[in-house]
Amino acid sequence: MASGQTRTGKAQYFDGLSSARHAVVVEAAPDALRILRPDGALLATWPYDDLRQQTAPDSMMRLRRSGGPELARLELRDPELIALIDDYADSLDRSGGAERRLRKRVIVWTVAAAASIVLVAVYGLPALSNQIAPLIPLPLEERFGVVMDKQVRAMLDDGKAGQAFECGLTDAEKPGRAALDALIGRMEAAAGLPISLKTAVVRKSDANAIALPGGHIYVFEGLIRRSRTPDEMAGVIAHEIGHVAHRDGTRSLLQAAGLSFLFGMLLGDFTGGSLVVIAARTVVQSAYSRDVETAADLYGVSLMSGIGGDPKALGTILDRIAGQVEPGSKILLDHPQTKDRIVAINAAADASPAKITPLLSAAEWAALKRICG
Repeated sequence: MASGQTRTGKAQYFDGLSSARHAVVVEAAPDALRILRPDGALLATWPYDDLRQQTAPDSMMRLRRSGGPELARLELRDPELIALIDDYADSLDRSGGAERRLRKRVIVWTVAAAASIVLVAVYGLPALSNQIAPLIPLPLEERFGVVMDKQVRAMLDDGKAGQAFECGLTDAEKPGRAALDALIGRMEAAAGLPISLKTAVVRKSDANAIALPGGHIYVFEGLIRRSRTPDEMAGVIAHEIGHVAHRDGTRSLLQAAGLSFLFGMLLGDFTGGSLVVIAARTVVQSAYSRDVETAADLYGVSLMSGIGGDPKALGTILDRIAGQVEPGSKILLDHPQTKDRIVAINAAADASPAKITPLLSAAEWAALKRICG
């Protein structure tokens, strides 16, 4: 840096008012750049902070003044004068150092932004999922549920039975389907959900039922076969309706799929295969927390009381099949602390005794038992 030095040199000046080229003398002083006529008259004073460089050949410096006439420019070819102006004007960077520093800053901030996104996805979204899930519009959740339903069905149908995988479609099975529809309709009316339930019975031997976002519920054939009364089966379904009501599936997906699920929800684009697969595996394989399961249990007890069913029936079937589960996604494997749950279910049922009435007639229950042929 040539501190305090002043240097003059010849240049070409365009005032921006006409296309005329003016031969001028440029004075690079420590305080400002001055443009003089050959006779020494001052044409313009350009502060160094206002100088902006324009594209030019390597041997030339082409400048304009920020805030000045748009077309006004100054062209210099004196190497020593150019070097001194470079020293005085921090706004110029013919060496490329500032550009390299800018690139480094951009890279650093990009990495920091990416790290922030990862941290939000890994830590932020799971922690905020309870607050975010209720804010997601139900129509979007239902649209995602339709897409996810296809993937879940494909995962459950490991024997590739296709349409035959679902029970209740043949003439012989339709009475059972009618009995189930009557029961689900009764439960749905009592629940008063803002979305409709879409229930399917599938040929799976597990004593299980699962709920998907958007109100989709799968009841496994094994649950119907292992239920001794309509109330036991209804108690499990009531528990799954609790997950629907609390939007636990959506909350779980926010925790598992993170930003991908949130962006898909916001954009309404659920065609991405990886997101749908993650979502399906989350629902089919993952376990809910103890608090979430307890809330669904208590919802189920309340719903069973509301329809006149046995509010203790869920605890009864859990107690009977505890320790008898088989490999696969079972209701007991998916649900923590079975004994504690049974105690809590019975306590809640005792606190709100209800008049128990038959949920299905003997003929309807017999038909429902044969819903899978």
